[in-house]
Amino acid sequence: MTITPGEIKTAQLHAYLLGSIAPRPICFASTIDSNGVSNLSPFSFFNVFGSKPPILIFSPARRVRDNTIKHTLENVYDTKEVVINVVNYNMVQQMNLASCEYPKGTDEFVKAGFTAIPSDLVKPFRVKESPVQLECKLLQVIETGKEGGAANLIICEVLCMHIDDNVLDEQGRIDPHRIDLVARMGGDYYCRASGSAVFTVPKPNTELGIGVDALPAAIKHSHILTGNNLGLLGNCTSIPLISSLVDDDRLNDIMQNYTHDTEAKTTALHTYAHEMLDAGDVNKAWQILLA
Repeated sequence: MTITPGEIKTAQLHAYLLGSIAPRPICFASTIDSNGVSNLSPFSFFNVFGSKPPILIFSPARRVRDNTIKHTLENVYDTKEVVINVVNYNMVQQMNLASCEYPKGTDEFVKAGFTAIPSDLVKPFRVKESPVQLECKLLQVIETGKEGGAANLIICEVLCMHIDDNVLDEQGRIDPHRIDLVARMGGDYYCRASGSAVFTVPKPNTELGIGVDALPAAIKHSHILTGNNLGLLGNCTSIPLISSLVDDDRLNDIMQNYTHDTEAKTTALHTYAHEMLDAGDVNKAWQILLA
């Protein structure tokens, strides 16, 4: 399928974009209007874009169906302040309730059953149930259009950040399993960023990796090793020297049983290396591949 924007309905394009650009973190935005009434609404067009100064951007897009704008955007224009609360699994259903399009002047803190607590530096309230709350001031709003679906990029600077101590590990870092965040997918789908859904990917070395192009041809063109496997090998700074694995019974069996069948031996070695790479043991995988 190939889609050219403008050749299909905006609602269809919107659905394809949200289904493919995912998961998206959720900005649970607390604002206050000129009469002092609180508003609370979630947005998944959101992310962090800098740390000095700390910059967050979210977008209450114009509604596709009738081209109206959100109360959050109106309030940000009026007061120039917002509190961005992150959303974890324990509060996702209440957050979803707060996304209902209640009439202007309705306090979603009350409707959704959240606890409003005073902020230190801005007027909008924080969501007590949220594990991280960020008090922000407005820097700029960029309106990308005037038609339904157009973005309104709210660029804001973090003035103060509140973190629940219960989501920190022993080193004072945020533990993904303790914070238990959720993210938005397409349609009615969400994902939970904890448990078996969380995995690690080693960051590239400060020294350059050799790259997939530098791998031996038999490894690079293997029909067993995956792209992820090759990426791990290519991230090494050099091809290691061969060392003896005499205590490895499986490797010894492969070398002895396929002495006269090179193709079968290669398949067996690459299968074993594939398992080691999936387990994160890159050094052992290299020794198997170079045996």
